[in-house]
Amino acid sequence: MQFNIHPINLLRALSMALELTNGGLSRHHWRTALISSRIAEFIGLDDVQQQSLVYAALLHDIGAASSWEEKKALHNFHVDQMDIYSHAEAGYELLKDSPQLGMLAIPIRHHHDYWDGRSPSGLAGKDIPLASRIINLADRLEVLLKDQVFIFEQRPDILSAIRKLSGSYFDPELVKVLHEFARQESFWLDLVNPHYYHNFFRNIDVYGLMRFTIDDVINIAEIFATIIDRTSSFTATHSRSVSIMAAFLAEAKGYSSEEVKAMRIAGLLHDLGKLAIPNEILEKPGKLTEWEFATIKQHTYYTYRILEQIDGFELIAEWAAYHHETLDGAGYPFRIGESSLRLGSRIVAVADVFVALTENRPYRIPMSPDKVEKVMRGMVANRKLDGSIVADLFSHYSNAFDLMQVTQLNKPAAQKNKQYG
Repeated sequence: MQFNIHPINLLRALSMALELTNGGLSRHHWRTALISSRIAEFIGLDDVQQQSLVYAALLHDIGAASSWEEKKALHNFHVDQMDIYSHAEAGYELLKDSPQLGMLAIPIRHHHDYWDGRSPSGLAGKDIPLASRIINLADRLEVLLKDQVFIFEQRPDILSAIRKLSGSYFDPELVKVLHEFARQESFWLDLVNPHYYHNFFRNIDVYGLMRFTIDDVINIAEIFATIIDRTSSFTATHSRSVSIMAAFLAEAKGYSSEEVKAMRIAGLLHDLGKLAIPNEILEKPGKLTEWEFATIKQHTYYTYRILEQIDGFELIAEWAAYHHETLDGAGYPFRIGESSLRLGSRIVAVADVFVALTENRPYRIPMSPDKVEKVMRGMVANRKLDGSIVADLFSHYSNAFDLMQVTQLNKPAAQKNKQYG
């Protein structure tokens, strides 16, 4: 299994996870990246600067991804009426130590700073990083777009709203630049044309020659696992635990070292689609309603549709997203049966069930080892889990339990303190 992934290929897909709602996907980050790219081209930034800018724009709201309330607030244009800085700081904290994405941390940290210096950072004017100033303008323009209104009817009001904040919230020179290229009808039509973005990403593939290795992807997946697990106070280490357990079981089945690393990625990202589930459903202590359970079932679908877009992720997408499919074909969301369910997906399913049963959940305390084994053996008998993998698990149960204990002890500090930015 060879990995040679262009960063834009990975980031454009993962940025989709930041757009998830129970009504589907929006395109806020993609549109913000497009606007930022047009500004950068117009002012003559070089390829390296444009690359960092576009990558930061694709992930600029990463600090808000775990909280539905924050995500909704960010779509309010009236910036004086809300606190929009905590998610920028949270994004900075998520990325600042990343060898692959650390260069995006500062631009993201300051992407809502006021030009006139009224922001908590204390920065003003050109002391605010240029990339942050560009993303700020692009982000607020995108928030003003209304999908149900013809774009040329909106254009005057959008530009007027931007002008009113020039010199206070926005860099006045960048506002002038925007008004210059905003005369192009093609800019607005590209912005609202969902089919154009394939061309946009294809055209910016030329940025740099850097490629991500499998170890790079693991490190980035760790960041997204932190985001995913912050959606509920009961899942502080769930994705990491599933990742470690899935890798452990893959080794037991004789997977190669590269395949085990791929399994780690699948485990880290298996619940990526949970960013589409409202926090109150994930934390509900009682029985879910039929509608709430249907909402939960979306998460594996979105995990698959996001990961399948990444070149080289064909197997990882299946391993990650099919963890609620069952041998009897009654699982979800694709209703895949035994003949089509690969061993890797079965491994992630067993890992997910084992971790879930041994975790604290809103509706129950962790199960005892004997109870866990009884439940999982019963699932094998009912053709929900693969018996050979469950047998491997319980033949090494003490090792598996020790791995879970270590994962719990090494949970991210933000999770230990339940501080979500």
